[in-house]
Amino acid sequence: MSQVSPSQTPETPPIEVSFYEKRKKIYAKGVRGLFDNWRIGLVIFTQILFYGGLWLDWNGRQAILLHLVERKFYIFGLVFWPQDVIYLSALLIVSAYALFLVTAIAGRLFCGYACPQTVYTQLFMWIENWIEGERNARIKLDKAPLDARKLRLKGTKHLLWLLLSLWTGFTLVGYFTPIEELMENVRTWNLGPWEAFWIFFYGGFTYLMAGFMREQVCKYMCPYARFQSVMFDPDTLIVTYDPARGETRGARKKGVDAKAAGLGDCVDCGLCVQVCPTGIDIRNGLQYECIGCAACIDVCDQVMDKVGLPRGLVRYSTENALEKHLTRQEIIAHIVRPRILLYTVILAIILGLTTWFLAHRIPLKVDIIRDRSTLAREADDGSIENVYMLQIMNTEEQPHRYKVTVDGLNGVGIAGDSEVEVPAATLQGFNTVVRVPPESGKQGANPIHFEIVASENPEIKVREKASFLMP
Repeated sequence: MSQVSPSQTPETPPIEVSFYEKRKKIYAKGVRGLFDNWRIGLVIFTQILFYGGLWLDWNGRQAILLHLVERKFYIFGLVFWPQDVIYLSALLIVSAYALFLVTAIAGRLFCGYACPQTVYTQLFMWIENWIEGERNARIKLDKAPLDARKLRLKGTKHLLWLLLSLWTGFTLVGYFTPIEELMENVRTWNLGPWEAFWIFFYGGFTYLMAGFMREQVCKYMCPYARFQSVMFDPDTLIVTYDPARGETRGARKKGVDAKAAGLGDCVDCGLCVQVCPTGIDIRNGLQYECIGCAACIDVCDQVMDKVGLPRGLVRYSTENALEKHLTRQEIIAHIVRPRILLYTVILAIILGLTTWFLAHRIPLKVDIIRDRSTLAREADDGSIENVYMLQIMNTEEQPHRYKVTVDGLNGVGIAGDSEVEVPAATLQGFNTVVRVPPESGKQGANPIHFEIVASENPEIKVREKASFLMP
């Protein structure tokens, strides 16, 4: 975009103003250390859950199955139906407050250790390092002309990326279609249109985001990076560089007194920048691009060990701790503050209520629909009849036989069969005819109640209100 300032003459060339920064490819250097071990452990843990969860068996079926065709969500021994959307709402609320709590305490820990973008980027980088080598080897390979070796290495890397991406898409779809059925469909080339779409769409999305965009997602696409500052305060643990100790930075030779030379502990090696997956310099202070992965802490601690200086030049700390030189015990004491207490109390209340409702959840749901084609009719014995359709939903994984009774009007009763067998985790319709003597109610609608009770377990029962029409 070009613009001319008022001070410029027509002969002065316009000033070029760019709204976008050209991306510079980041070659993150590998580092091992305490926080990297934590990150590896969490990557392995989360992927065992994701890739392995759909292979678990429970009562002869897939333990975790969000079956869209049947409109049932199976989660181990629980079966959820569309009517149970309140539990999905509770799950989303709990997840949000847990994220708020973790962020208020220790910043972007989720981003650095468990975010899918971080996890899959890490997996792709492991493959990249295994095929192409470490940072310097990758830089050298990218600068080299295209030859057979470069083509072989790049091709192998992208092939493995694509295989991992497609397996990820296949795994995702396996949570919505029974995995054995999905595998058979893949084997026979009989995938449904939506299954094929989501396997390739999610696989392609993974390939693009983790293979090419990487830090661009964290810097420009992720909304969490933008509103995280709202949840931060001066007592939030963040990855920090201690300028009072590190400045003035600079290289030093052995035997030279750094303090006498006016140098701080930072040797200006630049390794903290080289290991950063988003390419920032932590020595410039807190930046929204920082995902809190602590790779810079691991590498700085190694440098401090080599030069014989104390660790912690780059460390997890807080703004107040740096400013007031707080001890570790004082930092921990500052964690308990009103915001943390509020998030914790709200989270505990929601979790407690959700757990209580799940524990006392009645595995039976009933919808009652009166036949509107025949509002009321007179039976052979002179009594008045109304016809109802009962939609009985058995949410347990065992069949039940239910007894249906009705009350609310004198002499009210059910004509014909009043028991129904409902298979496990099934919705079944049951037509029933209710009769009352003509003198039992007033003209128009009269309230009645249906009670549906499991024959083998009287504690499983539902009482629903309905109306009986008198002519």
